[in-house]
Formats: sequence, structure tokens, C-alpha cells
Amino acid sequence: MRQLLRNPAFCRLFSGRLVTNAGDSLYYVAAMWLVYDLSGSTFYTGLAGALTLAPQAFQFLVGPLVDRWSLRAILVRTQVAQGVLVLAIPVAAWTGSLSVGVVLLVMPLLSMLNQFVYPAQSAALPRIVDEEELVEANSAFSFAYQGVDMVFVALGGILVAVVGAVSLFVVDSLTFAIAAVIFAGIRLPPTDGGTESDGTAKGKSVAADYRRKLSEGVGYVRGSVLVPILAASVVVNFTIGAAMAVLPAFADLRGGPEAYGTLLAAVLAGILLGALVASPLKRFGLGRLSVVGFAVSGLCWFAAISAPSIRATAVLFCLAWIPVGVTNVIFAAMAQTIVPDGLLGRVMSLVASASAAAQPVGSLLGGIAGEAVGSTLVISAVGAGFCALTLVYLGHPMLRELPAIEEIEPERYGLGHPAD
Repeated sequence: MRQLLRNPAFCRLFSGRLVTNAGDSLYYVAAMWLVYDLSGSTFYTGLAGALTLAPQAFQFLVGPLVDRWSLRAILVRTQVAQGVLVLAIPVAAWTGSLSVGVVLLVMPLLSMLNQFVYPAQSAALPRIVDEEELVEANSAFSFAYQGVDMVFVALGGILVAVVGAVSLFVVDSLTFAIAAVIFAGIRLPPTDGGTESDGTAKGKSVAADYRRKLSEGVGYVRGSVLVPILAASVVVNFTIGAAMAVLPAFADLRGGPEAYGTLLAAVLAGILLGALVASPLKRFGLGRLSVVGFAVSGLCWFAAISAPSIRATAVLFCLAWIPVGVTNVIFAAMAQTIVPDGLLGRVMSLVASASAAAQPVGSLLGGIAGEAVGSTLVISAVGAGFCALTLVYLGHPMLRELPAIEEIEPERYGLGHPAD
């Protein structure tokens, strides 16, 4: 980690992500609670979650742009645009026109802009750190910004109760501005086999190049081990979407916005701890880690639902998400190690899109189910999703036998063929 912190480009990318994540955490808590407060309905929180998550399913469409445009320009411009857009909520409140509809409009627009950030960050990281530092760098990113999320989600729940949700959107706008300034100072080396444009080129050649790059990304993933990995994640992501939709109502039964912030912070704390221990665990087989980890996650989640206090529920929520943090970091490092630099933006955005596609559906149906059967029963679906994921990894020979990163033979897992 000390070596990474001596790298100016890494430090700027790292710092900018921390700042923007702090604002995102406050915004998410404020937005979801504001929708629930204005409507009193899990249907609307489910709809809000679906609209926010839906753009993630189309992240693969930005992959060719990430691989073509300047990564620094992408990071700066998305921050500026989000900083302006998020002010729509306080402006609507100050003019007396705030409604659920306004929040439901702003949330997906912010999410659409944010879809450029993750693949841009993932594509930048292998260009500024050495290959042997990728697991540590991903772990540091995950640990640090999940830690920021944990703190600011918990703080957001408190601030919503003290100063109101609308005030947090003003703070969020400031964090986007600060992040844009930090990202503006990043200097990135060119890719191994290509160049970046500033996105100003015009004409049919641009559209043709976009279609070609998109096809290359899909072709690289198709037939590889990434396909069953993504298929397995669809199961758990569907249940996660459903649970997050009804979490405000679930927390309201246990203490209100403070409880909501606490439970969200507990989930993030689990991912944070998982990222912290990911580096020493990378020597173990990925298949074995996934089977054992998700089995533990399912058991802890079911125990959390029947826990006698909000504190016990939060602790068990935290434990359930530790394996998620571990696998997130290690699978990201696996992709960054094997996938060629020129394809990385497309592949990472395609992976993110496919894994996230089930969440908005789960969120919408979860909100409807919450109205019909109650939030507690819907929350329990996450435990079922974790258990189902364990069975998928056990039942699929290629997934079950996935070795440690350094032992993976790309050709054996369909990841060795370059784009044409």
C-alpha cells in the first residue's frame, strides 16, 4: 500500500473516488428516505430503486465510449453534470414543487451519468499500477470507498432525522464539484495498443467504430467463464434489489431513518471488511471461496431477520456481506489481470451491466410484494438468493473448480482469445 500511495495518479484517482462516494452515500439515503416519506409506500420505494438501478443494466453501452474517450475527461465531466443535476431537488423544495415524481426523475438521470465512472476507473487502474499490485489496488479502492460509504450512510440516516433529506442534496453537489477538481489533475499513460480521443470526432466512422468495439467486447465475454459467473449473480442481484426496495419500511418498523442508515452502513461494513481480507485470501481457489462464503452469507442473513434488536440485526447483516466484499475484489482483479487493456472498459461495463440487470426488476417486484406481504418476508429473499448462489457454484464444474488468480489458464476458461 505504501508503494501505491507514492503513485500520484493512483492517489488522485483514489481521492476523487472517495469524495464522490461520500456524496453518493448521502444522496442515496436522502433520496430513498425522501421517496418513502413523501409517499409512505413500498411500491414507490421499489419504483425508485428500479429506476435508479435500471441504467446499470445498460452500462455495457458506455464501454466502447470509455475505451475511446479520454478517461480523465469522462471522470471530470460526469462529476460536473451530476453536481448540477442533484440541485434540482433542493430547488424544487424551495419553490414548493417537490414531489415524488421529481425525485423519481432525478434519481435515474444521476444513475445514468454514474455508469461512466466505474468502467472508467476500472480501465484506468491497470494503466497506473503494476500488474502485481492490482489485487492490492482493488482491495484498497474497495476498502476505502466502502468505508466512506459505511460512515456516510450511517451519518446520512442521522442527518435526515436532524436536518432533513433536502439539505443533503446541497452537500452532495459540493462533493461532486470537489471530485471533478481532483480528477482533473490525473495524468494517465496511453493504452498499449491504442489512443484516446476527446469524444469530438464525428461522422459515420464513429458510429461504425462504436458498433465494432461493442461487438468485440460481447465476443470476448461470450463463451468464457464469465457467462456462468454472471448467470449466478443474476439470482442474488434480483433478491438484493427486492430487499433494498423495502429496506426503508423494514427499518421504519425498527427505529426510523437512524435504523435505515445503520442497516445500510452494516451492509457496507461487511463489504469493507471483505475487501480488507481479500488480498491474503487471493491464494485460495475462487470456486471454493465462493461456495463457502455465500453459504455463510445466507445463514447470517436469515439469522439477522429474526434477531431481537437492531444492533444484532446490523452485526449479522455485516457478517453476511463479508464474502461479497472478498469476491468483488478478487473477481475484479482476475478480469484486470487477464483482459487486454484495450478491451477492459468494454468487458468491465458488460460484466457490470449483466450482473446488475436483475436488480431493477427485483426492486420493482419487491416493492409490490412489500405492499402485499410485508417488508420482513421480502427481506428474507436475500438469504434465499445467497443460498441459491452457493448451489449454482457447487453444481457447475467450471465454477466449482476455479483456481486462484495466478493459477488461472485463460484459454481453459475462454478468456485467452483476443479481439479481432
